[in-house]
Amino acid sequence: MRRAAGVEFVFGYGSLVPGAGGEVRRLAGVRRVLGVAMDNALDVPGYKRFVDAADGSRPAVFVAFADLVPAPAGAPPVNGVLVPVAADGLAALDARERNYDRIDVTGRIEAPPGRVWAYTGSRAGRQRFARGAAAGTVVVARAYVEAVQAGFRALGAAEHRAFLASTDFGGVPVWALERVDLPPA
Repeated sequence: MRRAAGVEFVFGYGSLVPGAGGEVRRLAGVRRVLGVAMDNALDVPGYKRFVDAADGSRPAVFVAFADLVPAPAGAPPVNGVLVPVAADGLAALDARERNYDRIDVTGRIEAPPGRVWAYTGSRAGRQRFARGAAAGTVVVARAYVEAVQAGFRALGAAEHRAFLASTDFGGVPVWALERVDLPPA
C-alpha cells in the first residue's frame, strides 16, 4: 500500500470493514469485544436510534458495538483493514464514531504504510455498556453482527477464521433491530 501525501489510515476492525476496500493488517496487544454502547432511549440529532424489526417499537436498551481492549498474553492479534483517509475524512469519522476516541496505533500495526489510527471505546461509551450489562439491558443488533461477519468473510476464509480467533462477542443478547438515522438539529 503506497501512501499519498496528506493521507493517513484508520484500522477498521468492526463496522468499517464491510466495503472498506483497505488492505488487511494485524493489530497486536488487543482483543475485539462488544464493549461500547449507545443509550437507545435518547435522541441525539444527527445520530441514530434502533427499533424492533418486528413491531417498530423503540426498546429502552443500550445497543452495543465493537471495541478493542487489552489482550491476555499469547492472544492472537486483531485483524482488520487499513482504510486510507484524508484529514477532512478523519474529522467526518470522528463525528461518526462519537462513542469512541481516535488513538494512534502505528507502532502496533504490522507494516504500517504511514500513521495509523484506531477508534477505541470512549469512557462514556464504555460506561453506557457497563450500565446496560449490569441492568441486563445491553443488546447488539443482529444486522450489525451479520454485517461485521460478512465483511470478514469477504476478505476470505483465513481472515474470517482470524476474526473469530481474535473476537469475543459472547454474552450479549442479539436482537432483531433496525437502525433509524436521525436528522441533524
